[in-house]
Amino acid sequence: MKTKEYIEGARAGLDAPLPRIETWPNQYQGYEITIVVPEYTSVCPKTGLPDFGTVTIVYTPDKECLELKSLKHYLLEYRNLGIFYENAINRILEDIVKSCQPVSCVVTGEFNTRGGMHSKIEARYPKPSPTH
Repeated sequence: MKTKEYIEGARAGLDAPLPRIETWPNQYQGYEITIVVPEYTSVCPKTGLPDFGTVTIVYTPDKECLELKSLKHYLLEYRNLGIFYENAINRILEDIVKSCQPVSCVVTGEFNTRGGMHSKIEARYPKPSPTH
């Protein structure tokens, strides 16, 4: 059985207030935008140690595109936020979808090796259908 502290730690950062990601009107249809953020950082809520990685956002815009300066400020807020990187990648995806309602979006986080393991997290919109 998981302790209350463990469960609360797993939810760390999910409800933290973050800056709004602004948008601007899209003029075209049927193209893809890739944004690579090679200096992503956050804090592991369990150990308090920093997590470093590269976040890649690939999306097909509909009516709105992400405004990059506000996206940068949004992502910089993760620097001191205690959040597991699995949760961070899914939250980034959710916040992007709320901001610009893309046709599709994939957010990928590739995190530096820690404890001998390298992690790659990928979240998609729309959510894939369950396969089982």
